[in-house]
Amino acid sequence: MSDYSPTILQGQQTNDDEILAKTPLDAKALGGDSSVVIMELLQRFKVRDVMKRQVLSIPRKATLREAQRILRENHISGLPVSEDGRLYGIISVNDIINGLDHGWMDDTVDMHMASSLVVLEAGMPISFALRYFNNYTYGRFPVLDSNRQLVGIISQRDVMRALLYELSVEIRKLERKTADKVAQPAPPSETHFFRREWAVVHNDLTGAGRAANEIKQLLREKKVDRAVARRIAVAAYELEINICIHSHGGVLVLVISDNAVTITAKDRGPGIPDIEWACRDGTSTANDWIRSLGFGAGMGLSNSKRVADFFEIESEVGKFTKVTCAFNLKKLEAPAGGTAS
Repeated sequence: MSDYSPTILQGQQTNDDEILAKTPLDAKALGGDSSVVIMELLQRFKVRDVMKRQVLSIPRKATLREAQRILRENHISGLPVSEDGRLYGIISVNDIINGLDHGWMDDTVDMHMASSLVVLEAGMPISFALRYFNNYTYGRFPVLDSNRQLVGIISQRDVMRALLYELSVEIRKLERKTADKVAQPAPPSETHFFRREWAVVHNDLTGAGRAANEIKQLLREKKVDRAVARRIAVAAYELEINICIHSHGGVLVLVISDNAVTITAKDRGPGIPDIEWACRDGTSTANDWIRSLGFGAGMGLSNSKRVADFFEIESEVGKFTKVTCAFNLKKLEAPAGGTAS
């Protein structure tokens, strides 16, 4: 279970423009690299964290006229057709318009609802929801739990509000940290070498991300700089998901020394024939089933390379792939008259 409890926005307490006005989305404000912060937020959030839990719905035998009243009074464009938590369809403003044009307003909603639905699951990563909003023209999606019960509804507005709010929270934390920081000598290191290993099982999507969450907690306990820890967590998550969905399984290894943190991911094949291709943004070997669950849009190697201070990949087709990401914990000293790299 994740050790993070995200902020869940209730109702419309804060106006979107107010959040945006208070959120200077520049790299300096976010600790050096805004893209890393956004990647971490996308990994951190699940659909359940931002969806609306109080869902208006209508039974199958209600009339289109009743559906029209609910849509108008609540200023919404779509309404789930649901009974006892089971989702049967969606009735939309377009259906109401057709009903008005053809004199169908006293028909029941099950005669005109859309029953071939695109839905999200509560445990899916929020990045999957963003891809759905990009790929479909729908304004919102119903959210089901693992028992296929309707538990929420999510709109693109919900996602963006939550991300903007969390970005503003991150900035305030950094501002407080800077204001309260007192120059003190670093305490002597108690541990010069720490190693931990996690097994990653092929297609174990329920456990995907568990190792990355534990790594994040370990880095916090060892007081690794927040900005560096964020980059490490991004790489760990990407590499763990890679092993889970693109390989036959493998291990993720964390090594912490006084000067560096190293994340190594090694799998048992099938190997990568074209490493240069695999390191491009958006490349993937995931099958349709994995993609349907919201994973595998890209292999994540480009993200891992982007956040690491050192990146190396080795692969032999039919045998293994090994990826190493290293992160400096101490800034390099600048030579006299020069600048640090």
